[in-house]
Amino acid sequence: MKFNKWTVGLAAAGVVSLASAAQAEEQTANTVLTALSSTTLSGYVDTSAQWNLGTGNRNNPPYKFGGDSKADGFNLNVVQVSIAKPLDESPWAAGYHVDLWFGPDANTLGTASPNSFFTSGDFAIRQAYVALRTPIGNGIDWKIGVFDSIIGYESVASPQDPNYTRSYGHSIEPQTHTGILGSYRINDNVSIAAGIANTVGPSINSRAFGTTFDSDTDLGGKKAESYKTYMGSIALTAPDNWDFLSGSTLYAGVVNGYNDNENGTDYGENSTSWYVGSTLATPVTGLRVGAAFDYLDIHRWSHDTDGAPNDGNVWALALYSSYQATEKLSLHLRGEYLDDQAFFFNLANGGDGFSGPFRGDEGEAFKVYAVTATVQYDLWKNVLSRLEFRWDHSDSGKVFGNNPNTSSFAPTRKNAYMLAANIIYKF
Repeated sequence: MKFNKWTVGLAAAGVVSLASAAQAEEQTANTVLTALSSTTLSGYVDTSAQWNLGTGNRNNPPYKFGGDSKADGFNLNVVQVSIAKPLDESPWAAGYHVDLWFGPDANTLGTASPNSFFTSGDFAIRQAYVALRTPIGNGIDWKIGVFDSIIGYESVASPQDPNYTRSYGHSIEPQTHTGILGSYRINDNVSIAAGIANTVGPSINSRAFGTTFDSDTDLGGKKAESYKTYMGSIALTAPDNWDFLSGSTLYAGVVNGYNDNENGTDYGENSTSWYVGSTLATPVTGLRVGAAFDYLDIHRWSHDTDGAPNDGNVWALALYSSYQATEKLSLHLRGEYLDDQAFFFNLANGGDGFSGPFRGDEGEAFKVYAVTATVQYDLWKNVLSRLEFRWDHSDSGKVFGNNPNTSSFAPTRKNAYMLAANIIYKF
C-alpha cells in the first residue's frame, strides 16, 4: 500500500504505526465506497439547428428557452449533469438530488442568487435538494432545498417533453422554488403535495422582504419577514379496472406568493398561478391525448389614472396528442392559444406596457394561436432526435418579425414559422 509523506513521517517519528495507518486508510476507503455505491450520475447534452422562415429574425415568438438568439443557426441549448442518491424503500430513507445546468439556457432559467448580482455566466443550479422520508401513514417524502415547480404539463428538462419548443403555458408558470415540499400518496389513485418557499422564484435564496420600496417602479414593496410562498397539488390516476382509460391522470395545482422578478420585469408583488392538466389513454394502441390550462393572476400589476391598483392576467390553453408508431418512431402534436391581457410578454422582453414588442394593434392584448408538430426517431442508442415545425399566428395584428439591420423595431408579420432539428444525448 502506498502512503502519503505525512503518514510516513509520523511513522518514522513513532507517532503511528504503518499497520494502523493501513487499517485506517482501508476503513476510510470502504466508508467512501459505501457512501458512493448508491449514487447515480446522469444527464444530457441538448443541441439544435433552427431555421426561422422569412426575412428578419427579430421579434420571434417569446416562448421560454426560445427567442431571437436561437433563430437561423446552430445552438448548444444546455448541458445537464445530475448527481443523485434516490430514496430507497426504508421507512427513514434519505438521499439527495442535484441538477447542474451549463450553457445559454442556464441564463434563461434565472436561478442565480441575489449574492451573484444576477449574473450566471452560462451556469445555473436547476435543482439541489435533500430528500427525506418520514414513516407517517404511507410515508411522506420531503424535498428540502431547490426544486422544480409542482405545476405544469411540460418539464423544465427538454428530453422529458413531447416537443422541442416550450408552450406559452409553460412560459408563464413558475420554474423553481427554494423551500420545502412534502408529497404523500394516499393510495394508488390519489396523491397530494404541499410546500412552502421563499418566493415564487426562480432566484435561489431570494426573500419577499428583500426589496426596497420605490413608488415609481415597485407596486408592492417590502413584505414581513414571515411572508412566504405557498403551493399545493393533487393528482388522480384512473384505476386498472377502467378499461382503456386505466393509467390516465388528472392533475391540479396552485402556487401563490411574492414575485420580485416576474419574468425579468421590475415587479414586486404577489402572483397566483393556477393549473389544471390531464393525460388520457385511448382505445388506439400507442395513442395518448392531453390538455393543460394555465392562468396567471399578477396582483397589483398596474395603476389606474386615479392611482387604484389593478391585477393583470394571462392565460393559456394547450391540447396534446402523442402516438408511438413503432419502437423508435413517435409523433407529437400540440395546439395552443394564449391571451395576454397583462402585457406580460411585452414587459419581459424590454417593453414598458405601452410600447415595445408583443403588443396588439392599438394597445390590444397579445393573443396568439400556435401549432407544433414533432417527429421523433431514435436512430442512435441514447440519442433523442427530433424534427419539428412550429407555426405561431397573431390574433392581435403584426407582432412578429423585423430586420435587425434596420433602425425600426416595429413588427412586420402576423405569422411566424420555424423548422428545427433537436439532437439530445442522454447519459
